[in-house]
Amino acid sequence: MGWADVRRKAGLSRADAEATAAVAAGAAQLPAVCALWWTHALATDPYRSGYGPAFGMLCVILLAPVYLPVLGLLHAWAQILPGAALAAVVPRGVRRPLWVRQLLGVALAGVVWAAVGAVLWGWPLAAALVLAALGVLPVLAMAYARARSTTGARGLWWRAGVASVTLFVLAFPVGLLATATGLIEEYEPPELSAADLTGVWRGEEGAVLRLRPGGRAELTRMPAEAGFEATADFEVCDGTGSWSFDGRGDDRARDEVVVRLDTGSGTGSGCGNETSWTIAGTERAPELFMVVGDPDSGELRILRPTS
Repeated sequence: MGWADVRRKAGLSRADAEATAAVAAGAAQLPAVCALWWTHALATDPYRSGYGPAFGMLCVILLAPVYLPVLGLLHAWAQILPGAALAAVVPRGVRRPLWVRQLLGVALAGVVWAAVGAVLWGWPLAAALVLAALGVLPVLAMAYARARSTTGARGLWWRAGVASVTLFVLAFPVGLLATATGLIEEYEPPELSAADLTGVWRGEEGAVLRLRPGGRAELTRMPAEAGFEATADFEVCDGTGSWSFDGRGDDRARDEVVVRLDTGSGTGSGCGNETSWTIAGTERAPELFMVVGDPDSGELRILRPTS
């Protein structure tokens, strides 16, 4: 059966089949990627109390049929298909299989997107490697579609579904093995003393918190929970006050720094209230954070020490 028969029977040309294969394979690998990300998230600070990674993974499983085709399409049109098109500019004299040249083009497209992400959103350099890895399966699927000329759209998506479930199931033993061998360790907040906390802490929008020895504090543009009569979730406070170290107890898994402005300092209705900053980060790079508003969806504010 030739491609003319495939077009008539399945409604797919050769280019259509390759594009469909790229979309389907890109969608198929995402659940496994989410499972590995979930395992890696255990080693990072979740900050918010929220519903935790388990709830997020449940949403990934239940909503997969809705979002996977859309994400697969976006991935294909943003990276896979433009990268595969670069294979056409490789000189014909270069003796390499087409899928190898397409894979190199897809990796190059991933480098471009990683550079854009680094400039706009501060992505790390490792993002280029991740994007290159995400291009392997779609490129191999395109090669499969070229070799199996009788494969229609339904067959490609059926195979992608089976591969997606298989990869998702295999991702969990890999994550568990990484956790058991110590490659990924569950996050534990640092244990700091009051002396470790003294110094200058800075955050977004010019927020500065100076914790002086002896329990005195100076605040500049620091957020605080708003009072009942306020229209916003938080106030911006300036002034002097006091601070204290509050160790973790039976009802709390982390140490906190409690800050309170002196009477008369600050102009907002919530500036006179105590503000608790939770200790986060690591011992080498400690952080203080608070969630303004709803603990699950409020605004996250982070302070970092000045070197």
